[in-house]
Amino acid sequence: MAEGEDKKKKIDYSGAWAEARKIIWAARWRLVLGSVLLLISRGASMVLPASTKYIGDEIFTNRNFAMLKWIALAIGIASLVQGVTSFALSQILGVAAQRAITEMRKRVQAHVERLPISYFDSTQSGQLISRIMSDAEGIRNLVGTGLGQLLGSFVTAIVAIGVLFWLNWKLTSATMVVLVLFGIALYYAFRFLRPVFRERSIINAEVTGRLGESLGGIRIVKAYTAEKREERIFAHGAHRLFRNIAKSVTGVSAISSFSAVLIGAVAVVMIIIGGNAVAADEMTLGDFLMYISFTFILAMPVFELTAIGTQITEALAGLDRIREIFAMSTETEEDARRDPLPSVDGKIEFRDVHFEYEAGVPVLNGISFVAEAGTTTALVGSSGSGKSTILSLVLNFIQPTRGTILIDGKDIDTIRLRDYRRQLGVVLQDNFLFDGSVLDNIRFSDPEATLDEIKAMCHVANADEFIEKFPAGYKTIVGERGVKLSGGQRQRLAIARALLADPRILILDEATSSLDSESEALIQEGLNNLRKGRTTFVIAHRLSTIRSADQILVVEAGNILERGRHDELIRLDGRYKQLYDKQYRYEQDLFVNPGEDFTGKGSSELAATKL
Repeated sequence: MAEGEDKKKKIDYSGAWAEARKIIWAARWRLVLGSVLLLISRGASMVLPASTKYIGDEIFTNRNFAMLKWIALAIGIASLVQGVTSFALSQILGVAAQRAITEMRKRVQAHVERLPISYFDSTQSGQLISRIMSDAEGIRNLVGTGLGQLLGSFVTAIVAIGVLFWLNWKLTSATMVVLVLFGIALYYAFRFLRPVFRERSIINAEVTGRLGESLGGIRIVKAYTAEKREERIFAHGAHRLFRNIAKSVTGVSAISSFSAVLIGAVAVVMIIIGGNAVAADEMTLGDFLMYISFTFILAMPVFELTAIGTQITEALAGLDRIREIFAMSTETEEDARRDPLPSVDGKIEFRDVHFEYEAGVPVLNGISFVAEAGTTTALVGSSGSGKSTILSLVLNFIQPTRGTILIDGKDIDTIRLRDYRRQLGVVLQDNFLFDGSVLDNIRFSDPEATLDEIKAMCHVANADEFIEKFPAGYKTIVGERGVKLSGGQRQRLAIARALLADPRILILDEATSSLDSESEALIQEGLNNLRKGRTTFVIAHRLSTIRSADQILVVEAGNILERGRHDELIRLDGRYKQLYDKQYRYEQDLFVNPGEDFTGKGSSELAATKL
């Protein structure tokens, strides 16, 4: 879908150049110094070809051999100047390019991190990584050697053309006709290559994204023996990338080959017209040798301009993709237009809230409820009924299609998200851990927390009992996404992390689903104590864990069917009673007949399946 659209999408050069100008302006002093050094270097490079006239006319024709040592000295000094300026250029412009790349990566990463959750839900992480890391690489061709070479090549070409016109205007006029034809061909060639380079970035991002998913989910891949399928998917993407690169290589090679043919054509014209001019005494031997030398000097910028044009086209394609990112409004920008939220009591109110992930496919249908400050609201219902969507709305990861959500009587859309989210503690179904130590992962919610505070929260979450058994204790490395820990251990660390934030609003989305009954019982009392004074939202498949909730909302098909405390809902003898009785019967059956039923699932898993 988006793939086809991206392929047809043209580069917005006005936007790309706007970004390019910012980058160039930031590095302007280095570029000015680099340009001066470049002009000195190019000027020195012309000493050798200019000396050929004197070598031909004065030394060999007029036998003035005394001049030989002075010409050699001039060439030697010019070569030394070239060497020094070339080294200085690589240091000045090379460092400027790397600094610009680093600053751009920092800007893009900071912007991406602040985009709404909806953007991440619809974009592969690999594509985002490609935009942050790969698209910025082309900047080196704007503030590095690329732009400098462009200036140098242009100046060299102008000087060379001036000298050639001075030596023989007829011959040079014929040469210029060939160069104009080459320029026209180059223009059309780059029109072909620009979309190819843009498409390459898109394909590379897609392939990288899928590869990242495949490697991140390697256990699922191996569990379902899907290695061959992933191999085919990657091979398909790699071949798409290959075909794109082959197309661009063919185009660039065609331009280079055409350039070589051009130089050959110029040489043919030069030999015929120039040779006849020498024979007719219209040019001296020295003039002819100098003409040949400056023709080669003119040829070098032509080749350089071809290569630089390709590089700058790639850079602009990357900048255009980066510009698209910058054009998206961030949550920080939205916060600038909102009111501050200095403190939070924790009262949450939903008023006729509707939500759709896809237009015309409702997920929530006019949900309304009030969660008073310091109370616990539990959400129960079938899988897919909308419970997690309600929590996402409370977290403001998504916004209602219609309706209003209030925090302490204020519309959540009018207050700063950053202020609001500082009051949140979250334990989601996917207990994400970073590839670092246990200590770093728990401290993520409060970087200033002391070790004693962290240990206290781990004790409440019943995480200390396994952490202290590790040889490295709190310095144990958990691996990518916490792969070195069990599901229950990851969940307990996530609970400790949430509790360390000392939130006014606590979100527990099946916070004990990965725990066995014994571990759950150990931390349930701690969680109950910590819920006091905090507005808490709980989703739990085990209904026994939410009996103490101040209100229970039974959600089905995006609607609240029932609401009340546990005892009230049992007396109501409705949907909640059905769910509770089903789970109770399963647990009673398994208590009388310990072990697993014919499905191979334990009681909690059965309850989760049914609920």
